[in-house]
Amino acid sequence: MFDYTFTHWATFLTAAFLLNLSPGPDMAFILGQTARRGISSGFSAMFGIWSGAFVHVIFAALGLSAILATSALVFSIVKWIGAIYLIWLGIQAIRSEGVLISAGEHTSSEGMAKIFKQGVWVDVLNPKVALFFLAFLPQFTVEGAGPVSAQLFLHGVLIIVVAAFVEPPLILIGGKLTAYLSNSRKVSRWMDRGLGALFIGLGIKLATTDKI
Repeated sequence: MFDYTFTHWATFLTAAFLLNLSPGPDMAFILGQTARRGISSGFSAMFGIWSGAFVHVIFAALGLSAILATSALVFSIVKWIGAIYLIWLGIQAIRSEGVLISAGEHTSSEGMAKIFKQGVWVDVLNPKVALFFLAFLPQFTVEGAGPVSAQLFLHGVLIIVVAAFVEPPLILIGGKLTAYLSNSRKVSRWMDRGLGALFIGLGIKLATTDKI
């Protein structure tokens, strides 16, 4: 079971690495929360995104993502919910008065939980993520290597594992930027507005997209 060649793993892991480096709502949310509120918030956002991705992995393994690919109505409903949620996050960020983060200050547990939940929904409500897993993962199934659902689940989880090597260093680098800007509410406010504009743009892009 799960008997793959070296070429298979080299190809898959390279693709997974490049995938995790690609920009999108997930990466924007993680780095945006890091820049706004520091490293701890960045990691909360990251774990939320990973949890949302895990939901998509389960859906892909069970075949539920195929519903999005075959039902225009379901796709549209999920797409619009996701777009509205991204735009709402963008408006909230634009309306923010900025956040000051002093040295040694940490986001409250309630705040981190909120960021985590937002991260989950940012990923879960993006139908393009579900369709991506549905299109991407089957390319790495091998006849005789095990049940297809198990192979899909394994490769989906490994994409998240690869993210563990890519995203934490980016969060730590982003945290350095936050340290330099921690005493400027004006800069923090403009960072929030920039992040808000980005999320609104991503929401509009999602709302106007067709199936992949």
